[in-house]
Amino acid sequence: MLQARNIQKYYDQLWVLKGVDMEVAKGEIVSIVGPSGSGKSTLLHILGTLDKPAEGELNLNGKTISFKSDKQLAAFRNRNIGFVFQFHHLLPEFSALENICIPGWIAGSPKKEVEKRALELLKMLGLSNRAENKPQQLSGGEQQRVAVARALINQPAIVFADEPTGNLDSAHARELHQLFFDLRKQFGQTFLIVTHNEELAAMSDRVLHMMDGRIVR
Repeated sequence: MLQARNIQKYYDQLWVLKGVDMEVAKGEIVSIVGPSGSGKSTLLHILGTLDKPAEGELNLNGKTISFKSDKQLAAFRNRNIGFVFQFHHLLPEFSALENICIPGWIAGSPKKEVEKRALELLKMLGLSNRAENKPQQLSGGEQQRVAVARALINQPAIVFADEPTGNLDSAHARELHQLFFDLRKQFGQTFLIVTHNEELAAMSDRVLHMMDGRIVR
């Protein structure tokens, strides 16, 4: 599903990514681990089209990604890629249900259809009774599950998660990683996860180890 070839990134004299090659198959859960500064998050942002490579080629579902038009990239991301970050980035003035619906509304999908899917996701994630709550009325684990539902609302080809458990205690961290497997089982969802937690990463189908801008094993 996802293919990256010779992905390079540098800023002036700083060479962050030094020719990364990798693939992720449909329905696979892959984790990327490595020390701080190894290039994990930079790679994830490029694979998710949030950043542009200096060199290299990226393909998703057989489509070669062009990094020339920011507007086209934004539309492509909205429909094909979901994101979960360390901090949930929920909009405080909107309810949990509304936060989940926003990417669907941006995509131009019918309002009622988006709300129906959002409610289904809330139910699956055990948050049906929290639909009308604002983010500040939710626990940290609940906020992150809402962020996961938001990432899934447009039925993306792949979900990128950047340190998704970094702001959670160990119990909620394990629950979130287990949730990714539950979603893979139910939807065939594909995940690429950057994490410092090697214990949780070991639950994945594959673990890629990064060091100094390269995948070393």
